[in-house]
Amino acid sequence: MELVLTESIGAIVRWLHVIAGIAWIGSSFYFIHLDLSLRPRPELPSGVKGEAWQVHGGGFYHMMKYLVAPAQLPDHLTWFKWEAYTTWLSGFALLVLVYYLGADLFLIDKSVLDLTATQAALIAFLSLVVSWLAYEALCRSPLGRHEVALAVVGYVFLVALTFAFTRVFSGRGAYTQIGALVGTIMVANVFVIIIPYQKKSVAALLVGKEPDPFWGQIGKQRSVHNNYLTLPVVFLMLSNHYPLFFATRYNWLIFAIVLLIGFLIRHFYNLRHAGLPNPWWTWAAAAIGMAAIAFLSWAGTRSAGAAVSSGAGRSLMTATTSVPTWRPSRSAEPRVIIDTSSWSPIRSRTSAMTPSIVSETTRPRSWLRALMSRPAATAAGRPRSWSRSCRSNSHLRPFRRPGSRPARASAWMRLTLRWSRSAA
Repeated sequence: MELVLTESIGAIVRWLHVIAGIAWIGSSFYFIHLDLSLRPRPELPSGVKGEAWQVHGGGFYHMMKYLVAPAQLPDHLTWFKWEAYTTWLSGFALLVLVYYLGADLFLIDKSVLDLTATQAALIAFLSLVVSWLAYEALCRSPLGRHEVALAVVGYVFLVALTFAFTRVFSGRGAYTQIGALVGTIMVANVFVIIIPYQKKSVAALLVGKEPDPFWGQIGKQRSVHNNYLTLPVVFLMLSNHYPLFFATRYNWLIFAIVLLIGFLIRHFYNLRHAGLPNPWWTWAAAAIGMAAIAFLSWAGTRSAGAAVSSGAGRSLMTATTSVPTWRPSRSAEPRVIIDTSSWSPIRSRTSAMTPSIVSETTRPRSWLRALMSRPAATAAGRPRSWSRSCRSNSHLRPFRRPGSRPARASAWMRLTLRWSRSAA
């Protein structure tokens, strides 16, 4: 019951996180496109930067943007902020429920750094705060007035943090941590900079004063930062399902390339929306980057040794070894004990497991129960149940007893065995 409740809460929060993220990313992309597509015209009202005509859903829309603010505040004003706030709040809830409370499984890799669950969760949380303060200091420094220089320093800053996280947490934990950090930076730009300065502009208009143009400029700067960080953070949200990215030796370098690819793709569309010549070279560079990611994933997995197969292997070990390998598994599967001493490639790493495989070990258990109930041919040709065979043998070779035909394992189990044997 506890597992059902935990998984249900996690699914609801994750669903909310995805929906809110779609709304936030969609509005962000739309307003960046709108801002870049504005065209000036002499007949426009005073203080208007430009206008754009759009058609959608069978209707026409006439959009205008003021450089600072209109002379008179309208009666109704729509604020775009709760999409960002809801995305971060739901994401942080997932971070606590899954990674901080389950730090011993999802954040910690003993082969990287021997930490307790409390230490890992504390380091992860403090790094979010300290890293955001460092980003804020960079933007407020004289470097913040130079866009290209700030972008280069910011890129190196994020890559260096990713490298540091991979030396503290597991591969999945490092990717989750850098994703949480980028998301925190983005929502803090909205909460700390964009919305407060917009409120200052509204307050100035209400008392008949002219708003400071700097308030709009700094808000636009942070909005552009969020625009360029959107694609990399979406990749990090999905990366938990792809061990070939996070469970390799070069996971930090893979993220560095993904970060650059995200920048290039957004740069292409930003220039396109502004009516400038299309920089088609960005797509060629992105293709080269994807090829480099594929190569690094392949090379890193070979050097790490069976990282991909460790997920299913660890799940099977949790269900079948005599001693529970994970805290929530309070007892081993009765009557079935598999000697896993020869499974060193699978035992070596557990960072490639997906959360769904870890939290629910019912699939390998049910598979073994079905396997035990099936008759298996003995050397003498007489049928014998797997359960009786397990009692008489202190050692059970993975899925095959000497003299018997191979068990009809599922496709993913056969693939796991092939990977583990080739790595051995």
